Amino acid sequence: MQSYVASTSISLSAGMDMLFDAYLTHESLQCEPDDIPCTSDPVWILGEKYDANRELAAIRKDITSRLWFTYRKGFVPIGDSGITTDRGWGCMLRCGQMVIGQALLFMHLGRDWSMFEDNKSANYSIHQIALMGASSENKEVGQWFGPNTVAQVIKKLSPYDQWSSLEVHVALDNTLVIGDLKRLCLKQNKWSPLLLFLPLRLGLSEINPIYAESIKKCFSFPQSLGVIGGKPNHAMYFIGCVGNDLICLDPHKTQQAVRVTKECSKEDDISFHCQFATRSPILDLDPSMAICFFCATESDLDKLCQLLHDNLVVNEKQPLFVICSERPHDLSLSTMKAMEDSNNFFNQVDEGDSDDEFEMLG
Repeated sequence: MQSYVASTSISLSAGMDMLFDAYLTHESLQCEPDDIPCTSDPVWILGEKYDANRELAAIRKDITSRLWFTYRKGFVPIGDSGITTDRGWGCMLRCGQMVIGQALLFMHLGRDWSMFEDNKSANYSIHQIALMGASSENKEVGQWFGPNTVAQVIKKLSPYDQWSSLEVHVALDNTLVIGDLKRLCLKQNKWSPLLLFLPLRLGLSEINPIYAESIKKCFSFPQSLGVIGGKPNHAMYFIGCVGNDLICLDPHKTQQAVRVTKECSKEDDISFHCQFATRSPILDLDPSMAICFFCATESDLDKLCQLLHDNLVVNEKQPLFVICSERPHDLSLSTMKAMEDSNNFFNQVDEGDSDDEFEMLG
């Protein structure tokens, strides 16, 4: 029954994606793309500030330099499922790949593309993410992920990436405990880079407008890795903002799977970069999302915590989350461990839901 539901969901989503592909084709024929508006509002792309009227080429160059992971077809089957495409179900998994990709680019200057190849042996391939979701999050291969689920899966995959030695932390219960982060990353006086996910639910069925400005501020921080979210069954990776719109890389374009080698063609390489981003009004998004940050050093983490405290917590009647030096007394280590290991809190959702695994704010 689950397989039937998953296959039906994939078919329906694939139909919507065909319409989206047609839309993209139509848009590509236009003389001038409407990716960045002519505005006096600043444009923020993962911590970099631009002037849309004077720096349009630089903005587009920045966007094009980001990793863009989309649906693929024709890759090696995932496990025993026989599935050779993630079209219709893999959008949030691709968004997760884009987040971890940006983190690794910051660490390694983009030297190891094979980490994301659609091959079962690559650490963060669609295969590894889907299979880890099946084994640890009760997500059948071909079933849609929400933002918290993909964050949890990336956390579980990261220990296998010994080359990067990246620590991944998924904040629970809208609480960021600085002491936990430092104990995670600082071992034997050596700091391991940190990828931080802050899963949030900012309303019941739509985003509470009170949080809009705080979300936009996150893109101005140097440690920003963007936001993963979107709408149920239609995930996107948001890398910046302008005015009241978020700038996003959309994975809903199906491309042929690529074998990444040193002889990789220019055409294959281009398929991992988006020439023009799209925009979405922030209040049109589903309230379930995960805000992402990367801290290469302990100093980066200290600066980020100060920015979060000064800009998103102090003087806010309804802050996005709570920051504390140490864990509150009523949230013990055993309780935290039980929350992470049991996954009961995270997985009691319908297949078509948008990851109702969060404490709802406002």
